[in-house]
Parts: sequence; structure tokens; C-alpha cells
Amino acid sequence: MTIVHPSPVKEKTSRKKNKQVVSDEKSPLLPVSKSADGGFDEFNGASFSVKVLGLVLGIAMIIFMAFLTEASIEFLLRFSRTAKSSSYGGLMGDAFGMFGRVLFQLCVLVNNIGVLIVYMIIIGDVLSGTTSDGIHHAGVLEECLKQIDSLRYTSSLSVGLAVVFLVIMVGISLVKLMSGTVAMPRFLPDIRDLSSALDLFTVVPVLVTAYVCHYNVHFIDNELKDNTQIKAVVRTSLTLCSSVYVMTSLFGFLLFGDATLDDVLTNFSTDLGIPFSSLLNAAVRISYAAHLMLVFPIIFFPLRLNLDGLIFPSARPLASDNFRFASLSIGLIAIVFLGANFIPSIWDAFQFTGATAAVCIGFIFPAAITLRHCN
Repeated sequence: MTIVHPSPVKEKTSRKKNKQVVSDEKSPLLPVSKSADGGFDEFNGASFSVKVLGLVLGIAMIIFMAFLTEASIEFLLRFSRTAKSSSYGGLMGDAFGMFGRVLFQLCVLVNNIGVLIVYMIIIGDVLSGTTSDGIHHAGVLEECLKQIDSLRYTSSLSVGLAVVFLVIMVGISLVKLMSGTVAMPRFLPDIRDLSSALDLFTVVPVLVTAYVCHYNVHFIDNELKDNTQIKAVVRTSLTLCSSVYVMTSLFGFLLFGDATLDDVLTNFSTDLGIPFSSLLNAAVRISYAAHLMLVFPIIFFPLRLNLDGLIFPSARPLASDNFRFASLSIGLIAIVFLGANFIPSIWDAFQFTGATAAVCIGFIFPAAITLRHCN
């Protein structure tokens, strides 16, 4: 819910004068153009989540988390208007003082470093290959080095990367469905003992991480001339992301069934049993890896900003200090790179960030702010 003002533009200026500033949080998230995307994290574990929960329960959980995310963002925006705060950190500081602001910044650090490590692992697996259960899944570079002429196909992957990934996956699934080579999927989870029952709970952190975009909502709200548009922006983003998550999980699970790996892109290193299988495999993996490379800066922006606010709370804006900007950027990229080399699976990274920082940013903090203001 947002409050309608008779003069949105003037009110926007007033909010900027009264807001609490953490380093350079006035800076727009995307300075070149207005954004209509809430900055949701990529969700490569969708198909594996459906493998654990079954088709019906898995898709139902994805949709349920979308509605829960919309509610938590509405709480944030409603009380941001009341507190005249233009950032998540500022709102936490208004509600809980310095402790609340610092706790939020630490959670953003943990969550975003974890997500970027996942990105780096996926990109590394796609390019250089990975080994799972003793089976080596060749990377695109390995295949290219073996067959040099396959490089001629890469130039066609520069446009519509995310769309290409989804469209090809759906197309492959439909071809295999029509040829009758797709097995009947499991609709409900396979619970045989206590261990398999407890495995169901491992999906929750992954779903939580998939919908965490809250730290970018205020940046986008600050860019809108009419701040009443933010509710429509959030709903559109949630609808778009939920649709992608559902389609990825549905068709990925249809394709690979119980053989679905935590990183479904790894499954696209084997023969799909259709014409041009190797070309389609390369197209799916390269398009998604390149897409992650483009999304990387969106996740990196609030990570660097909150680390700067945590270490240098009274310093001048980060954008005006090139040395501090470069030092933080290099240090964080080094941490992400080392994490990607030593963390064995994206599922482990998703579970850790989703069970700790992501659940705080996405649901616990908005609920705590609501209770604080209501009392």
C-alpha cells in the first residue's frame, strides 16, 4: 500500500531532504535508464526444488513465495512513507537505531556475497565443466577446444539471453513430449524415511533467496517521478519472475526427472536425444551464463554500498572517492572468486544464505518494522 500525494514530484524532493544517508545511497541503481525490475536474484535451483518437492507442491511453493514477497515489500514501502526514509537501511535505523542498520548491512553482505558466489560457480561450471557423483560434465570451453568449428555458433547468443535460455528449454521439452521420450514426472515428494522428510525443508532457503530484492526496491522507488508506481513495478516484477521460475522448474524437471542436478545447466552437457543436441546445449548454457554476467553488477551494487556504509559510515559518498571505490570492488570480487572455488555446490550456498541473511532481509526485518511501528 502506498499513500497518494497530490504533488508526487514535489513530495519526492522533500523526502530526499529528510532521508538518512548511508554513504552514497542517493545514487540511482541504474543511472542510465529507469528500471522496471525489482532486482530479483536469479533462480537456477528451480528444477532441483521441484525434484525435491514434486511437481505440484514445488510450483505451489514458488507461487506462494511470490505473494509472501509482495506482502513484505508492501510493509517496507508503507512504513518508509511514514518514516520519510528512502532506503531499507535508513528504515531499519529509524525503527531499531544503529544496531538495526548495522544488522541489515551485515545481512546484505552475507546474502549478496553468497548469491554472487553462486553466479561464479554457475559460470565456471558452464565454461570449464564440473564433476558430479563421479560423472564429468564437460564445459563449453572443453567442447570448443575439441571442436574449433563450434565457435561459429557463439555470435548468435548475444541478444535475448534470458529469453533464449527459457525458449530453448521449453522447445526441447515439447519436442521430447511429442516424441514420447519424457517420463511421467513425480507430482508429490518421495518420502521414504525421516531423512527424506527433512530434505523437504532444504528447499525453503532456496525459494527465499530467489525472491530477495528488497534492498533494491528503495533505489528504484527513488528514481520514479511518481512514487505511487512502485506497487505496479513490484507486482509486474513478481509476476514476470514467478512465471520464469515456474516454467524453468516445470520444463527442467520434465526433461531430466530425478536426474535433475542442483545446477540444472550441468544437465545440458549430455546428449538430449534430439537433432542438434550439442548446439542446443551450448546455446542454453552460454546464454544463461552470459545473462548472469550482466546481472552480476546489479547484485554487486548494494553489496559494495552496504560494505562501505558499514566500514566508513561517516565518509564522503563512495562515488566521489575512486580509491575507496576500487579497493572495495577488488576486495569483494576476490572474496567472491575464492568462495566460488572452495564452496562445492550452489545448493550449499543457496541454503546458507537463504536460511540466514535472505530470510532476514526478505521477511523477518519487514515484519519486525511493522510490529515496531504498530506498537
